[in-house]
Amino acid sequence: MLIDLFQKTREASLEMKPKDEGGVKVVTCKGCGAELKAYTYGRNLYVCPNCGRYGRLLARTRIRQIADKDTFQPLFADLAPGDPIDFPGYAEKTAVLAEKVGMPDAVSTGVCKIGGLETCLGVMDSHFLMASMGSVVGEKLTRLFEYATEKMLPVVLFTCSGGARMQEGMFSLLQMAKVSAAARRHSDKGLLYITVLTDPTTGGVTASFAMLGDIILAEPRTTIGFAGRRVIEGTIGETLPDDFQSSEFLLSHGFCDKIVPRNMLKGTLEKLLKMHRQPKTKKKAGV
Repeated sequence: MLIDLFQKTREASLEMKPKDEGGVKVVTCKGCGAELKAYTYGRNLYVCPNCGRYGRLLARTRIRQIADKDTFQPLFADLAPGDPIDFPGYAEKTAVLAEKVGMPDAVSTGVCKIGGLETCLGVMDSHFLMASMGSVVGEKLTRLFEYATEKMLPVVLFTCSGGARMQEGMFSLLQMAKVSAAARRHSDKGLLYITVLTDPTTGGVTASFAMLGDIILAEPRTTIGFAGRRVIEGTIGETLPDDFQSSEFLLSHGFCDKIVPRNMLKGTLEKLLKMHRQPKTKKKAGV
């Protein structure tokens, strides 16, 4: 029964598979069901003009929106997942997704410039097994923090995830501590770490590195939490508020610093990076 839960990968994005109607590509909003012309939707940064719901982005699309043009240089792009517990069908599924999404696992990492400032950037991609946190996700993010620490660079991380990748068992859960430890070493050097929570950010990712940012931003109407609503309601025996586990709920309770619309994210990140940039060290004059 457990294996059956992983037999289908849900297509959550409005960007991935637009319909073709008479030569005009159309996407369907998952929020209100409106059918939108794909080029109009894309031009508006993948926001439904009717209900304001954001579509989930491919990592490469997010990078194109945030990084200065032609500045993104991938890091650790050759890391690909193994099959540590011989989960049936896992290797075949990851191979298919790697070809479909255009990268070998659920996170893209690299160094770029944002507003002219060199920055380490990580972007999780929900199209790869709902950006679940496997060993490659943990390893790439750990190496990104280590690279940023060595080079004295800030880290900006866009999170989205369904949580730990159960097809890798305990290997997946270990990534929570590994990435968090690397983030702490980065922090101990006085370096800036910004997280941007996107829809959905849940499970072990929320319980570890997603909520460790010095500054925590979120997109509007983003689902953010650990366990599901039904699990929590069943545990505490109470009905939760309608906006529970939304970015707006987190902001009102002090777990998020600011909700930023998608079209303002790049400008907001530029301002934050400039405010917190590291002063250049002066070379000592020769004797």
